[in-house]
Amino acid sequence: MKYFHRLVYILMIFVFQIHAQKQFTLEDIFNSRKFSGKSLLGTHWMNDGKSYSFTEFDTVTKSMGVYVTDVKKNSKILVVNSAQLKTKESDKPFPVFNYLWSPDEKQILFISSPPERQYLSRLMPAGNYFIYNLAAKTFKQLTDVSEPQYNQKFSPDGSKLGFVRNNNIYVVDISSGKETQITSDGTEHIINGKFDWVYEEEFGISDGWRWSPDGKKIAFWRLDENRVPEYTMTEWDSTHLKLITMRYPKPGDQNSIAKIGVADISTLKTIWIDTGDDDNIYLPRMQWGGDNNTLVVEKMNREQNLLEIMYADAASGKTNVFLTEKSDTWLDEPTTPVYLKNGNFIWMSDRDGYNHLYLYKKDGTLINQITKGQWEVDNFYGVNEKDNTLYFSSSEISPIERHIYSVKLDGTKKKQLTNEAGTHSVNFSPTFDYFLEYFSNVDTPTKVRMNDGNGKLLRIMEENEMSVLKEYSLPKTTFFSFTTSDGQSLNASIIKPADFDSTKKYPVLFYTYGGPGSQVVKNSWGGQNYLWYAMLAQKGYLVFMLDNRGTGFRGSKFKKITYHNLGKWEVNDQIEGAKYLATLSYVDKNRIGIWGWSYGGYMSCMTILNGADYFKTAIAVAPVTHWKFYDTIYAERYMGTPEANPEGFKESSPLTYADKLKGNFLLIHGTSDDNVHFQNSVNLVTALQKANKQFSTMYYPDKNHGIYGGTIRLHLYTLMTNFLLEKL
Repeated sequence: MKYFHRLVYILMIFVFQIHAQKQFTLEDIFNSRKFSGKSLLGTHWMNDGKSYSFTEFDTVTKSMGVYVTDVKKNSKILVVNSAQLKTKESDKPFPVFNYLWSPDEKQILFISSPPERQYLSRLMPAGNYFIYNLAAKTFKQLTDVSEPQYNQKFSPDGSKLGFVRNNNIYVVDISSGKETQITSDGTEHIINGKFDWVYEEEFGISDGWRWSPDGKKIAFWRLDENRVPEYTMTEWDSTHLKLITMRYPKPGDQNSIAKIGVADISTLKTIWIDTGDDDNIYLPRMQWGGDNNTLVVEKMNREQNLLEIMYADAASGKTNVFLTEKSDTWLDEPTTPVYLKNGNFIWMSDRDGYNHLYLYKKDGTLINQITKGQWEVDNFYGVNEKDNTLYFSSSEISPIERHIYSVKLDGTKKKQLTNEAGTHSVNFSPTFDYFLEYFSNVDTPTKVRMNDGNGKLLRIMEENEMSVLKEYSLPKTTFFSFTTSDGQSLNASIIKPADFDSTKKYPVLFYTYGGPGSQVVKNSWGGQNYLWYAMLAQKGYLVFMLDNRGTGFRGSKFKKITYHNLGKWEVNDQIEGAKYLATLSYVDKNRIGIWGWSYGGYMSCMTILNGADYFKTAIAVAPVTHWKFYDTIYAERYMGTPEANPEGFKESSPLTYADKLKGNFLLIHGTSDDNVHFQNSVNLVTALQKANKQFSTMYYPDKNHGIYGGTIRLHLYTLMTNFLLEKL
């Protein structure tokens, strides 16, 4: 009998614990650091490959410091802290928020608090530069200006520092403090050493100059954006409305004229690289080719289906093409050749239908394909030339996971270095003796680990157990696949409440992004959005995601089916997802909603309009509503131009289908969005009003594409939560 009472007692405790589980709140998720994880800050591997530096706050001295740790000994040595760094102008500790080692590791560059972040740029500007000498323990100021500075780099011998100011490149001699201006034609719209908006956004590049190996020359991009049309935004918190203009090329517009020059820093003479007479091209990548006389320049045509990789003579500017990539659709954002000491190089390409690594001779002759299979290389980390071993991550185990591998240059002896189900990314030491591993899955916030080069765990750097999460009833995420009516298998996931009851009927919220090469179905920690979904699950919702045709990591055929017709297959597959869910006994097919941001906002618009019979509610944040409003590089890569593909642009636009709206629709946008311009939402509002359709909207004055700052994120997610609670 006593065992019966004990069992009842245990069951009562269990039931009490279930009901005592805390409820997630929007304030905790979006307006506090309650669920914020930890990581290593300011991590840099040292040249020996066996130690690394990082920044850390010392509670004793109440200051941030730069430390160096020997991996094997796990020792921690203070190099310098902010209390030791003082300027003549102030006795206050110097703010250690960013630092850069000189190549010989005898000096550290520190940057003062930057000016206000520059509008319309992905670059974080630097303040003034200061140098700390480790041997002499001296701290001196190198620059003293009020203008923002960018792209700072030591010369290879560490004697000079180069940077960009006022769209010109400068070099300062560290010993003497003498400053030399390398380019002199920089203006508001002539840009040297960095990039215009569209190059930054779509080619993922911001640093526009390179030291030669001997430090005697600088190769740099020059962009002339004078012919690019202007786009104007309004800052509303001003008496007479302040207008902000930016150069933003839209499909069919002229782009900036891009050139590449090589400047001699002693004579200041510049040689311009011959990339042909046609200036209607892109120059998305450039690097030195292993010596002081050869540049590797990549030239892409306007259509972005032809890439020519050229050797350029730095003395004459003459070029010759040694490798070509072509596509019947589009080429993705290009990578760069990685050169070995013998002159051979490694190149990444999807030419066999999947993204893989290839080994070439210097002249462009293929030696062998290193990786192959119906899976994709996700990241290439480098080569240990001592044993001809290459390191990369891929989707071989599953498209929803990422694991780290090593393989010989001839493609043999491939070895998996990570095994725990989830997503792994790494930071290898320069000698490949060790790597920092960042691991997470849907149930595990990011863990930071130190491993040896073979993947053996040495120690856990940050566990991030987040014990506070144990106070909440976390939902269960399930990964699966289903087959569409036309026979295509799609990957999907569903989040169910912790107390899920299969005999009940649940409303479902889709989350989508869906753009070319993207992915939302992945076994990784979802951060704030996941916690929001957990809150919705506590309130009785299912959250569903699927990777439609057009998304990444399943080969070119799956991804590039959307060519010249964005929105068609993506929306088709979201509707197929709704049809699949309708077959499940626990899904209320009359209460299915969808939400997304940016391309996901576009998808939400297209889906609620074209899938009106399957979706009751939609929320679109910062959506593209017509591809003619977006930028040249992105829109033309996938759609061509409005002149060449008028029907495609029309059929891919939510404006075309405004009269089909049946359900509940919430449209959200920041008025100072420099990425997806506010005009997108304004034009959709106009189309819906003309069609006499009722809907809800919210705009965020002076907020950009990210819609954040202060309590704005809390306001945004409160708005969306209340809308879902009322309408779904």
